[in-house]
Amino acid sequence: MNMGGSSGDADGPQQVAVISPQFCVNEPIELTLVRKRKSFRVTDVNDNIMLTVKGKFFSLRERRVLYDVAGNPLITFQPKFPSLHGRWVVFRGGGESADSMDLLFSVKSKRDVFLATNTQEELCDFKIESSWLNRSCVIYAGGDSSNIVAKMQSAQSFLFGGDTFKVTVYSNVDYAFIVALVVILVNPEAQTVSVASS
Repeated sequence: MNMGGSSGDADGPQQVAVISPQFCVNEPIELTLVRKRKSFRVTDVNDNIMLTVKGKFFSLRERRVLYDVAGNPLITFQPKFPSLHGRWVVFRGGGESADSMDLLFSVKSKRDVFLATNTQEELCDFKIESSWLNRSCVIYAGGDSSNIVAKMQSAQSFLFGGDTFKVTVYSNVDYAFIVALVVILVNPEAQTVSVASS
């Protein structure tokens, strides 16, 4: 992962690449995520498909796979079982691998994001601050509130079947990584586990 400590403005020069540098663009990008059952369609402001997320309907672990625009699987993510903190684990590729060599990052209690290289987990690498009242979240690099990398706002209520999410990804930030975090955050199973463990 390539990450620098830039300021919180949307035009910071540092690259934040977790899944791949190919998903870092040198200007802020606006994305819309539309959820339909266990799948998501991710488009830009011109309604071009950028990514898709597909759920496994017969998976006991709520497994999701993120695909690029060509249909290539990028990552697989699922809740870790068992887990006291509602942890999700994210692996490279679209297979069934749970090998630690393929682990990219994990998300604990839908708040703290730890890269695979952060084995001690004393400090998180990214932090998600969400407000269910305002149906929004802010994602920070390094847990530093001055280093915003993305923001999300729901266009509809989560509680009553909301399925459209507007995301602003700051320049030079891996938008595929941000999409994965948002999908984990708005996943109903993730919400249930997190509330129960808080």
